Amino acid sequence: MSTHSDGSGELLHQHDEIGREQEYVSMLYDRLDGMREQAAQRLTEELRTTGGTLQARSQRDSAVRMYADQVEQFSAVENGLCFGRLDGDDGSRHYIGRIGIFDTSGDYDPLLMDWRAPAARAFYLATAANPQGVRRRRHLRTRQRKVTGLNDEVLDLTTASPTAHEELTGEASLLAALNAGRTGRMRDIVETIQAEQDTIIRADLPGVMVVQGGPGTGKTAVALHRAAYLLYTHRRELSTRGVLLVGPNATFLRYISQVLPALAETGVLLRTQGDLFPGVSARRSEPAETAALKGRTVMTEVLAAAVRDRQWLPDGPLEIEVERETVLLDPAVVREARERVRRTGRPHNLARALFDIEIIHALADHVAERIGADPLGGENLLSEADRAEIRRELREEPGVRAALDELWPVLTPQRLLADLYASPERIATAAPMLTDAERASLHRQPGGGWTPADVPLLDEAAELLGEDERAAAARRERLRALEREYAEGVLEIWRGSRSIDVEDEADGGEILGVTDLIDADRLSERQEEDERLTTAQRAAADRSWAFGHVIVDEAQELSPMAWRLLMRRCPSRSMTIVGDVAQTGALAGTPSWQEALEPYVAGRWRLEELTVSYRTPAEIMAVAADVLAEIDADLRPPRSVRESGVPPWDRTVGADRLATELVAATTREAAVLDDGRLGVIVPAGQVDELGAAVTAALPEAAVGEQPELENRVVVLTVSQAKGLEFDTVLVVDPDRIVAESPRGHSDLYVALTRATQRLGILRTG
Repeated sequence: MSTHSDGSGELLHQHDEIGREQEYVSMLYDRLDGMREQAAQRLTEELRTTGGTLQARSQRDSAVRMYADQVEQFSAVENGLCFGRLDGDDGSRHYIGRIGIFDTSGDYDPLLMDWRAPAARAFYLATAANPQGVRRRRHLRTRQRKVTGLNDEVLDLTTASPTAHEELTGEASLLAALNAGRTGRMRDIVETIQAEQDTIIRADLPGVMVVQGGPGTGKTAVALHRAAYLLYTHRRELSTRGVLLVGPNATFLRYISQVLPALAETGVLLRTQGDLFPGVSARRSEPAETAALKGRTVMTEVLAAAVRDRQWLPDGPLEIEVERETVLLDPAVVREARERVRRTGRPHNLARALFDIEIIHALADHVAERIGADPLGGENLLSEADRAEIRRELREEPGVRAALDELWPVLTPQRLLADLYASPERIATAAPMLTDAERASLHRQPGGGWTPADVPLLDEAAELLGEDERAAAARRERLRALEREYAEGVLEIWRGSRSIDVEDEADGGEILGVTDLIDADRLSERQEEDERLTTAQRAAADRSWAFGHVIVDEAQELSPMAWRLLMRRCPSRSMTIVGDVAQTGALAGTPSWQEALEPYVAGRWRLEELTVSYRTPAEIMAVAADVLAEIDADLRPPRSVRESGVPPWDRTVGADRLATELVAATTREAAVLDDGRLGVIVPAGQVDELGAAVTAALPEAAVGEQPELENRVVVLTVSQAKGLEFDTVLVVDPDRIVAESPRGHSDLYVALTRATQRLGILRTG
């Protein structure tokens, strides 16, 4: 509700309205506390219960997970629990918030309506032209549990109070959120969702939907809120199959990590491309050209050839020691066995058993001919039972097992790829279709970890190899580690809840906490299989998991090989793809959505566009528009919803004074920040040098591969800045940023559009 300085009656009216809303909001928080305390008490009771049948223990473990999730969810929605109210033209009144709260003492009437409920949609879509039965929409501003202000939008103009001066647009709450200082963590937009965003958030689950939008259009926020909406609307389906959200880097995932919990959803699996192969965390860097090569689909041929190359055919007879005697295995026998097994089409590791049978039978026949020959020239004297015993003994011979491992080794994806990279000879054999320079770029010494571009290749290799018992054992070990992690998390949730400890009546009133009754080791030991793990935890440990829905942010950076990986993770092809092809920086990235998706969902994907930039002020967007024209003259920047009133500045300095001038500019810009954040985006080749200069002058600054975004000043590269936003941004040496990559103008476009308020540019030429 807007106010005027000369309207004392209006101020009094607003004060009274805030007081009435405070009473209602306080009641909601009392209900929330009760719900959380009840869930924590039930969690404690379940944890204290031991014994029982297998079914009873399984049901108890499910209850533990449910109550732990409830405690976590009720704690996560603490801030901004209630943010709006709808007054219907029929006299009804509905409060809108982050979760649903109901009156359990009566007819289960809603006290607070979940923002995702169908009846709450009018809060985001109703207009004066189409009020949808809404007379007034009220936005509540809160801090912690206190109502600090309100804004009214009267949609039925005939009922507007002539003294209240209610605002007729929704700009007040939106602009307040946009102009607020950044905190180093992304905020949700549940209070200010706009109509074009709401349409995408509430779109149907099936199929592939692409959300194309320029900088600041809210693509990431829309994707996160869509995840929360889908889990609310399709809870039964998605709670068992899970939702995967893929982001461009670990910094980005930390940046968005608080959004879904604030929307009462904690079960979404957040991963970068480098984390999509269980047991591997790929953080190693490599040249952009090498990453681009690994992202091409020609690598499927290279990997298939690399697997065939490991199915070894000796040049001459292979000598095998059997009971201190030497048996010769003819290459023709190996060739015939290999071709027969290959024709089955089984993955390499799963075909090993068939290959063993073929070779052992051949060796057994050779031994039988030698020891069972009739001296008089008659038929072999050995029976079939004798031959079966020979085969059994051969299987146990170390020499035979060693020969089989050499001829058809059981491989992990990691071993296959590491051995391939380490050997120029293996690369030459597997990749004759590549150029000499491309083959040379794949060669590297063992060790040092994996790169994000390796992960789709590891996944492709896993498909070709198949899972053997060692891989299954590794997966079980990962699940056991997650079981303990979950158990520790349950106990931590209990400690952090507001629930009081339960009084143990049998001990004369002694107060016992859950941690007095059970520790993480004992809690994890009670686990039957992986039933108590969350869907996200089980999915994280299982490469073959099929997700119910996959959301990809900054999807324009995905290579063709990465798309293959994600399509395997989602056989149903229920996906939300979010990105902007104009911001594609990776050499193997997506030039067009059609090119990326047609191989998998030809003609069966839909495109939605976000056209309004909420983050980037018009003054900054005007600068970025010039760079966008360099990328593609037909592209148009999104329309900015606001102006900051601060024009960007542009200064040229000598290259020898760049560090000095950057420190001075950073110090000046940091001085005018209140509680916001300053991002200093530098060329990748200078991040160490310039980062050291800034941190030496400003100890509160952060720099590095994964900077801590809570710091007021952060020095980072364009790739690290993708998806992030800062109050103020300094772009350093834009010419070098452009020169560092064949898609340098796209990188510069990204750098220029990270600011919400102020932009400065330091040039060296």
